[in-house]
Amino acid sequence: MEKPIDRMKQHTSNLLMIEPVRFGYNPDTAVNNIFQQDTGFDVQQSALLEFSALVNLLRGNGVSVTVVQDTPEPHTPDSLFPNNWLSFHEGGLAVLYPMFAFNRRQERKHKVLQAIDLHFQLNELYDLSPYESEGQFLEGTGSLVLDRLNRIAYACISPRTSASLLYRFCELIRYRAIPFTALGPDGQAIYHTNVMMSVADEYAVICLEAIPLDEEKQELIEVLQGSGKAIIPISPGQLARFAGNMLQVVNKQGEKLLVMSSQAYESLMPWQIAALEKFNRILHSPLDTIEKTGGGSARCMMAEVFLEEVKREKVSSFAKATEDK
Repeated sequence: MEKPIDRMKQHTSNLLMIEPVRFGYNPDTAVNNIFQQDTGFDVQQSALLEFSALVNLLRGNGVSVTVVQDTPEPHTPDSLFPNNWLSFHEGGLAVLYPMFAFNRRQERKHKVLQAIDLHFQLNELYDLSPYESEGQFLEGTGSLVLDRLNRIAYACISPRTSASLLYRFCELIRYRAIPFTALGPDGQAIYHTNVMMSVADEYAVICLEAIPLDEEKQELIEVLQGSGKAIIPISPGQLARFAGNMLQVVNKQGEKLLVMSSQAYESLMPWQIAALEKFNRILHSPLDTIEKTGGGSARCMMAEVFLEEVKREKVSSFAKATEDK
């Protein structure tokens, strides 16, 4: 199933995004996501405008985006963050993940896999969601920051990121696990690794100040540098403005792009912007409502599709066979 390492890619020009229908504050996730704020207002329309603007920005810059509209029922207020429950990998593999909040588990809607199956080749499905019954969670590429080129999975351990499931994931797809501890400004474990860290093809953005243990910090630096990554540090204040929540993609013309929110971009110092622009052009879009209410940002909204492109008029037998997932 797996392709040779020398054919692996760090970035893709194909993304999956879920259009929100009933986006709103989710108290079930706020228990360990300090970035969420309950404004008490109906924010669906504002979130939809922000979502559409980001999709249009990506498409306008040559990135292919498959948009699937969420369903009103069951109510899934965080559905526009699909990267937490689903990831795609070269060789036709999809992985389903166990989610901490019950209402986020309901985001695993078969229509999403069907929409992908119409345009891409799906061959195999690894379903880790049964671990929810054991109280173990691993929330996709929120919990996992993947160096796909070097087959390394970075993960800060938290109530949403089980160390044992990190190793299980790495065993399944032959990655090397790099677990560590990272603390937010409240002194609690950072809920998702992709809040404080992003890995691109030639560099990594990371808040080293959030890692309290010197030996873990040093190991991270050594692994990143040993895998050929330049390290671009960000501060805890920038982390709080989602500067770690960015994703490198590539457009159909082969141009590398770094996608983030406008809040994240505006938090960066001129030297950081210059350092990033040595590697790729930056795209940013306002996501204030989504960030404040949902506690996630641009990277969380994009599920990368590392699958071979195909065209079908109806879903394949494989997609039908996974309908109970």
